[in-house]
Amino acid sequence: MTAREEIVAVARSWIGTPYRHQASMKGAGSDCLGLIRGVWREVVGPEPETPPAYTASWAETPGGGGEETMAEAARRHMTEIEVGDARAGDAVLFRMRANGPAKHAAILSAENRMIHAWSGRAVVETAMGRWWRARAACAFRFPGVED
Repeated sequence: MTAREEIVAVARSWIGTPYRHQASMKGAGSDCLGLIRGVWREVVGPEPETPPAYTASWAETPGGGGEETMAEAARRHMTEIEVGDARAGDAVLFRMRANGPAKHAAILSAENRMIHAWSGRAVVETAMGRWWRARAACAFRFPGVED
């Protein structure tokens, strides 16, 4: 069984990792998906699939089609839960614009707190304020987490 505390502790160990698009290497560079992937490797084991190359605007460009690529991948390997039921150790995906696809990810660290990699910054732990809560699209539980 995977403990929520372990997921949060591992996510916190990534804090300060510089933002690097498509990267997933603690201390060297990570984007938001890379953080989820890195925590997965440390807590669950080898990644079940390798994401395809993607641009920062991957789901919003012509041909991107607005597909829920990130959410669909999460559904293949994690347990989807209601956003309101998400707790520390769960992953939350966000829509950065009203009708856009979910394309940003974070791991909840406490009630109304999250750890995420943000473009132009490092992996940080921040408040999940009203702005973020309004954009929360879906939430997922890592494999083996039991309540």
